Amino acid sequence: MSIQVANKFSDYYVKWMRQLEDDLKILLLVSRDRHQETGYEALVNKFTAHHKELYMIKWALAHEDVLAFFNPVWLSPLENAYLWITGWKPSMAFRLVETLRKAERQSAGSLHGMTDDQVKMIEALRVKIGVEEERVEREMERQQVSVADRKMVELVKLEIQAKKNGGAEAVEKVNELVELALKGMLEGLEKVMKMADCVRLKTLKGVFDLLTPRQCVDLLAAMSMLQIQTRKWGIKKESLVMCNDRW
Repeated sequence: MSIQVANKFSDYYVKWMRQLEDDLKILLLVSRDRHQETGYEALVNKFTAHHKELYMIKWALAHEDVLAFFNPVWLSPLENAYLWITGWKPSMAFRLVETLRKAERQSAGSLHGMTDDQVKMIEALRVKIGVEEERVEREMERQQVSVADRKMVELVKLEIQAKKNGGAEAVEKVNELVELALKGMLEGLEKVMKMADCVRLKTLKGVFDLLTPRQCVDLLAAMSMLQIQTRKWGIKKESLVMCNDRW
């Protein structure tokens, strides 16, 4: 794994999260003011642009070293535990929508005034996204299985044989074949990562298209708060573990 790529994205991610915290303050302020009638759409656009930028930077650096994103040093162990192919699982967004919708029934809370038609369309989108999640998972499984396929096993045997025989030319030739095989594996992982990210972006766009701008602001506030708090809890837990280890 390239330390340079990991460091670049780590620095970027810290700044990205700080901006998200600043955006959350605005989202919460607007979300609580039920008399405001303008500015919602601009906030939603700003948020989506912020997320799209993250993926653009991620894809550019992943092309240099995709493995950095399958072992993200910029995340705490708690955040890593909830990762789905280098990011959040798209179906989580629908679970959050349902939770906020039920909260709205009990109080004058989130996702203000969702209609029955909106609920039905959100459910239809959930099913569609679920199919795409499964497609990504099948591709990831295919990539994992390829590590142990006949071609890779034969390469391992050839490498062992070449080293035993001590022929420098044979070892070099096998190393070239191994490098070629590894390149194909890494390209496969990059493909799966981008597939997963595209489903995430498609989920956000699909849900936002079905909600009113005000409802989008409510959802964005909840999503941002969940991401920020999970990160804070994870960092706190990691710090406590490190402190205990010292003692």
